[in-house]
Amino acid sequence: MNKQELTLIADTPKQRLDKFILEHVDGMSRTQVQALIRDGLVTVNGNIEKTGFKFKGGETIQVTIPIEEETELEPEDIELEFVYEDDDLAVINKQAGMVVHPGIGHETGTLVNAILARYPELADMIDDEETQERLGIVHRLDKGTSGLIVVARNKATLLDLMGQFQERTVDKTYLALLEKTPKTPVGVVDAPIARDPRQRKRMGVNRKGKDAVTEFEVIDSDFQGDRALVKCKLLTGRTHQIRVHMAFIGCPIVGDTVYGYRKQRLKLKRQFLHAAELAFDHPTTGERMEFSAPMPSNLQNILDKLR
Repeated sequence: MNKQELTLIADTPKQRLDKFILEHVDGMSRTQVQALIRDGLVTVNGNIEKTGFKFKGGETIQVTIPIEEETELEPEDIELEFVYEDDDLAVINKQAGMVVHPGIGHETGTLVNAILARYPELADMIDDEETQERLGIVHRLDKGTSGLIVVARNKATLLDLMGQFQERTVDKTYLALLEKTPKTPVGVVDAPIARDPRQRKRMGVNRKGKDAVTEFEVIDSDFQGDRALVKCKLLTGRTHQIRVHMAFIGCPIVGDTVYGYRKQRLKLKRQFLHAAELAFDHPTTGERMEFSAPMPSNLQNILDKLR
């Protein structure tokens, strides 16, 4: 049996075992977690416990996840909002809730499934070692983040755009509503980021991590609760970078239950983070391409209610 082994540390006393696994392991439902525990694939300090077991704090949890054989990617006719499209690339305004790449718990309904239906030629990338992990996806957005993402339709375009991201010549600007107004109207967060060794789903500031730099500017602070709308520009592209950096300066993003408040004060089923602007050089023409996506209506409604 192919399997994945995880070692986690209980960081919250009195938390139930099944809830802890659900929060710390990507892409699993409560039913799947309870099945793992019931089948003896989860141990606490080497012992098999029941789903309702509550931690004292500091216990070591071992999780064994059976890995099914890879299934072939299937094209799916999923509606997408195209901002731009030509023979080389497309710029899409991704909706919050859509996962970009297939993974455990998200084998279908992803952006990759959708673009394979739109561009059948992308299937050629599956057998190419340089492109099979990307399948036209140049960069990623979190499931709960909406906004602009560029997709390459051929290998040459993909490699060129990946190079631009690595050289940091791509401009990416996000809008985020913060739970607290930053101490300065403009600023730069320069703090390295690495995966949290105790919580697999989280990233965190760590001096041994990869360099990460985020510029921010407060563009509106006329909201209830000392909240502020900020424009963030990524100078690097680390996983969850804006979410981690804003939490690091004490101003977590509204709706972010991972890095912000677990019990949210606003009824928002996603983090208030939108990839609003994207600019890069066209790989074929060399022309500087600039795109923007308006604020989604559900986020605009939140702003209006907070006035």
